[in-house]
Amino acid sequence: MELDNSKLLLKRNITIVAIVTPKWKEEAQQQLQMQMDRLDSQLQQLEMQAQQAVSELKAKSTQPLGPQAQQQIDNLQMQVNQRKAQFLEQKNQILQQLQQVQTVEMDQEVSQGQIENLFYVGKGDNLVQKLKVEVVIKDGEIIDIRGEL
Repeated sequence: MELDNSKLLLKRNITIVAIVTPKWKEEAQQQLQMQMDRLDSQLQQLEMQAQQAVSELKAKSTQPLGPQAQQQIDNLQMQVNQRKAQFLEQKNQILQQLQQVQTVEMDQEVSQGQIENLFYVGKGDNLVQKLKVEVVIKDGEIIDIRGEL
């Protein structure tokens, strides 16, 4: 295989654009609901682990609780509260996305993310044009490729 010194292999991000259909809306809502359920499960697990850890700390320490044991419990509770706040923030973001999915119009184009792609460039090529590539899908099927391959 001969090396071509006139071409350069580069990497670009290609935007995936989906056309909104009833199927797209249903799948997007299901996916977001699964994320929400997973967060709820993680939140419950965090609560149980925190309760168990506090119980173990209380069982190991003398009655009444010493200042060191109380400090450990307070630190643990603070960490748990920070983690809960992160989970609740994520749930709030998912709820906002669910609302957006419900209100988006049929046949509208929405960004689905990006994928990486390798491509060749050579002298005289328009790099800006070669970087602007989109793949348009409808219910998972590619219906258009926009831009210069």
